[in-house]
Amino acid sequence: MSPKRIFDASISFLLICLLLPVFFSISVWIWLDSDGKIFYAQVRIGKRKQPFYVLKFRTMREGSDQKGLLTVGDRDFRITRAGYWLRKYKVDELPQLFNILLGKMSFVGPRPEVSKYVALYDRQQQRVFSVKPGLTDWASIQLMNESELLANAADPENFYRTTLIPMKIQLALKYIDHQSLWTDLNIIIDTLKCILRSLPQ
Repeated sequence: MSPKRIFDASISFLLICLLLPVFFSISVWIWLDSDGKIFYAQVRIGKRKQPFYVLKFRTMREGSDQKGLLTVGDRDFRITRAGYWLRKYKVDELPQLFNILLGKMSFVGPRPEVSKYVALYDRQQQRVFSVKPGLTDWASIQLMNESELLANAADPENFYRTTLIPMKIQLALKYIDHQSLWTDLNIIIDTLKCILRSLPQ
């Protein structure tokens, strides 16, 4: 077992144990706020192009993914009241700790994408599938305001395909070429700093 996998498995298990009361509280909040399931599972493409279900707390109304895969702005009409706050502070991503524990994801790696957009990758870009997808990466930090960038775009779908996807992949390939446990720790710390800066002062 590699040092990265030991780190992922041990830290995800510890965090899941520590955060169980938080998981319970958020689950009750979602249940009271809107009709539907507590968790949302979506098929994403992982290492070696293997599909898997990425887990999140549900932040949209049931069936919202049938109206589009992109979230356009923090006030997208499909987002629930609880979902707005869960997304704002990235709390909706916490269930991916289970994905990490099960070995489908890592703490750091390219964010997993849906097959619709993966189909657009050229051969060079498909090198992102040589590693496990991650909970965070350099693109997650630089594009923390992605939904707002999409909201300000004249054509969000085209902007995502032609601008954001290439940017994400470029940063992912940079990570793959320079990956190490030290790099992972720095990315995790930078991610936490970004989230803390977004908290009310």
